Amino acid sequence: MNTLNPTSTPHALLAQAMTQLPLIAILRGLTPAEAPAIGEALVTSGFAIIEVPLNSPEPLRSIAALAQQFPQTLIGAGTVLNAQHVKDVHAAGGRLIVAPNFNPAVVAQALALNMVVLPGVATPSEAFAALDAGAHGLKLFPAEMISPATVKALRAVLPPEAALMPVGGITPGNMAAYQSAGASGFGLGSALYAPGRSAQQVRDNAAEFVRAFKA
Repeated sequence: MNTLNPTSTPHALLAQAMTQLPLIAILRGLTPAEAPAIGEALVTSGFAIIEVPLNSPEPLRSIAALAQQFPQTLIGAGTVLNAQHVKDVHAAGGRLIVAPNFNPAVVAQALALNMVVLPGVATPSEAFAALDAGAHGLKLFPAEMISPATVKALRAVLPPEAALMPVGGITPGNMAAYQSAGASGFGLGSALYAPGRSAQQVRDNAAEFVRAFKA
């Protein structure tokens, strides 16, 4: 079970979660009714970071349910596109903001509310701008366009402490190449969870990802 300290600063909270398991479960399409069972499957599999994209059905209800059930897990939202979305996620009890892009207003609002923020970037210019704005880590998106060689090149110039998280098309079979190139962790989408998938299926997929990452 997770041992994150809910009262930690955002930087420390992310560091604790990344130390436990630097894999973000992306639950796009999750419904509030599914949230407790799917969350349980992930948390008992060792996951410490869970995001519900805001283009899911009633995402704030799902985030609220997960945050209440798993207070020692870093819960929040993905596909966060504006500052109001950040406020809504915070009001629901979320402490994590993940975006597909770098929007300075989103980062600023997340920092103002003491939330962990991982904006999406695809170029060195975006990466440096996001870190300068205060981002706690970087979502490398879409990973289908960002090869392990690109990650290696980014790692050579970015601050060594910057968390680099490829997202998009990540499977247990392609993580090793990214890890060797310097990826800090990953965001896991449809290969982990898809709408209609049972909690047991998600548990099985989670175990496969954990095995592959630790190998």
